[in-house]
Amino acid sequence: MVKKIGVLTGGGDCPGLNAVIRGVVKTAMVKYGYEVIGYKDGYRGLVMNDFIKLKLEDVTGILDKGGTILGTSNRDNPFEFRVVKDGNIEYKDMSERVINNMDMFGIDCLVLIGGDGTLTSARDFARKGLKVVGVPKTIDNDLSATDVTFGFMTAVETATEAIDKLHSTAESHHRVMILEVMGRYAGWIAIESGIAGGADIILIPEIPYDINKVAQKILERKNSGKSFSIVVVAEGAKSVDGELVVSKVVKDSPDPIRLGGIGNKIAEDIEKLTGIETRVTVLGHLQRGGRPIPYDRILSTRYGVAAVELINAGNFGMMVGLQGNDIVGVPLEEAVGTLKTVPPDGELVRIAKSVGVGFGD
Repeated sequence: MVKKIGVLTGGGDCPGLNAVIRGVVKTAMVKYGYEVIGYKDGYRGLVMNDFIKLKLEDVTGILDKGGTILGTSNRDNPFEFRVVKDGNIEYKDMSERVINNMDMFGIDCLVLIGGDGTLTSARDFARKGLKVVGVPKTIDNDLSATDVTFGFMTAVETATEAIDKLHSTAESHHRVMILEVMGRYAGWIAIESGIAGGADIILIPEIPYDINKVAQKILERKNSGKSFSIVVVAEGAKSVDGELVVSKVVKDSPDPIRLGGIGNKIAEDIEKLTGIETRVTVLGHLQRGGRPIPYDRILSTRYGVAAVELINAGNFGMMVGLQGNDIVGVPLEEAVGTLKTVPPDGELVRIAKSVGVGFGD
């Protein structure tokens, strides 16, 4: 018998996290009479026993709010938890401590909301016998076991609006405008916002680009009377003979590589090859912030409700996901470890090329 469940949000934030929390809390309390506690700042709260008891009034009015009322962290893997001992940094497996903490406070199971890193730890907890259910969250939409992750479509909306605004200033000044968006290893935001916003060139990690072909596309547009061009580039895009552009390395992070700067590199190359003035806009964390669009509010609510339904049915070690029009349960063992990337010969690339978009290939 489940009586008390815990919930946390891990990894980077994105629009829709609060809607998931709301879906979990309201379903658990109203439909099944469970108690719900929320762990603060991701897995750190789970390790440090830092939590609050969630009540219905705590989730009132948060459906449309960005961020997460619980806080989050992408540095606190409980299986390699950072501790400072005698002035030195060590990494310890704190998973048994987590299990003991849950036993101490009578927590029967966990809803873990996060991306590949958070859900990989969820899988590892499931292997240790902990009752867990995962909810997929990644702004890059690159989890393979679900068609869409919540927050992604809001990020696409934000990027598309930026492209719309860049069109008018690009045309006015006869410039090339580059928009750099998120997408470390998967170019979903770039390709979907690029198509929606009418970009002329889209550069994604899945299709290495030749800068000479990018420049050729821009010059062809100029020679045909088009005095400006819009380029959308994912932060993880790379040239046919180059590596990822790294902005910095954070040594004590589980994911130390910080990408950034590809937009500026391409702008410099374009100006050299074409002589056309080029400007760069980096959206960065604007894509993570703000109110979720209605699609993400609905999807997040569906995920939150489905997570509690899995708990009530005793189906643990699972992740909820969207497949077609249905919310389904997917074993965590199958849900993590494989990135969902843009197929270079898939429909989105084909339709973009059909309307004249260049990919630098």
